[in-house]
Amino acid sequence: MSAPVLTTSLSGLGPRHQGKVRDIYDLGDRLLLVATDRISAFDVVMAEPIPDKGRILTHLSAFWFRHLADVVPNHLLSLNVEDFPPACEPYRDLLQGRAMLVKKTRPLPVECIVRGYLAGSGWAEYQAGGSIGGMALPKRLVES
Repeated sequence: MSAPVLTTSLSGLGPRHQGKVRDIYDLGDRLLLVATDRISAFDVVMAEPIPDKGRILTHLSAFWFRHLADVVPNHLLSLNVEDFPPACEPYRDLLQGRAMLVKKTRPLPVECIVRGYLAGSGWAEYQAGGSIGGMALPKRLVES
């Protein structure tokens, strides 16, 4: 297991914006999204990272972008470091598996949070009608 990546500083690339868990490099008409091992919960970045979390997050995102590409277009261009700009070459090992090259576009303002349990507004909706978002769920589920 590699050492956790808390932040990146990739000189030779465009300006960097640091989000809660991703560092974003502006490459003109494209962006390089680098998922770090930072953890965010309830809009707070935690002090302790999880090694390789960024790689897992990148592959989960890529799975859904590819899986839903026929349903809604997305910005994903490549996860392959060989497709990244030449300025990325010195950072090849760092970027492998944790970075995505994407088209610069306007974001679709949708957030999706997936949990393995019922809580909050999902629990309230289930209690009221036995479904969430119009999808019927099994009877007798319990709150987390």
